[in-house]
Parts: sequence; structure tokens; C-alpha cells
Amino acid sequence: MSDGSLIITIVNKGWGEQAMRSAMKAGAEGGTIIMGRGVGIHEEKQNILGIPIEPEKEIVLSVTYPNKTQAILDSVINTCELDEPGSGIAFVIPVQKVVGVCHLNAAKPTENEADRPA
Repeated sequence: MSDGSLIITIVNKGWGEQAMRSAMKAGAEGGTIIMGRGVGIHEEKQNILGIPIEPEKEIVLSVTYPNKTQAILDSVINTCELDEPGSGIAFVIPVQKVVGVCHLNAAKPTENEADRPA
């Protein structure tokens, strides 16, 4: 796949699976959830016995075609209530090349294949 989009969604711990299911219902073909820690302006660091504890986050990564990006993003925003303060953030990064997702690569001819006579 070339000319893809990487949708990155950062949500509070426990919301990653919901974000992933929502993205897949809207057209994503999968993704990866990784754990993280962090604080936004709407959150406070907590202390236990004087030791600062940062809230745990889940980071959802999903690569998709640009024509599916907005529908997936809208679905995740609604499901995870990202328009509410402190619920998370999502953003999109353009991707130039993707390898390792064979069925997506097979769906689009490469530049060399498109130039070959039938």
C-alpha cells in the first residue's frame, strides 16, 4: 500500500478495545494497541505515599487508505467521546509506504505492474 493514513488514537486505559472495534466497524482492517502513560491539561497526576502516578493510556494504531480515514475517525470520536475533555485524542499522519500487509498490496497494482501490457 502506498499513500496511506496512520490513525493514532490515545485513550484512557480500558477504552482501547472499544476504539479498535469502532474503527473496524467503520472500515479499518485491524490495528495495534500499545500501553502508555501520560497526562493532559484536563487530568492531574495522582500521588500514592508521595510517589507520583501517571494515568495509564492505550494507544491505538491503525493504517488505512485515505478514503476510509474520515469515517473511521468519526466513528472513534463518537464511540470514545473524544469531544469531551480528558477522554483522549486522535490524529492522522500520512504514510508513504506500507509493507507487511500483503492483501492490501495485492489490491492495488504497483507502478511497474500498471505499466505492463495485459
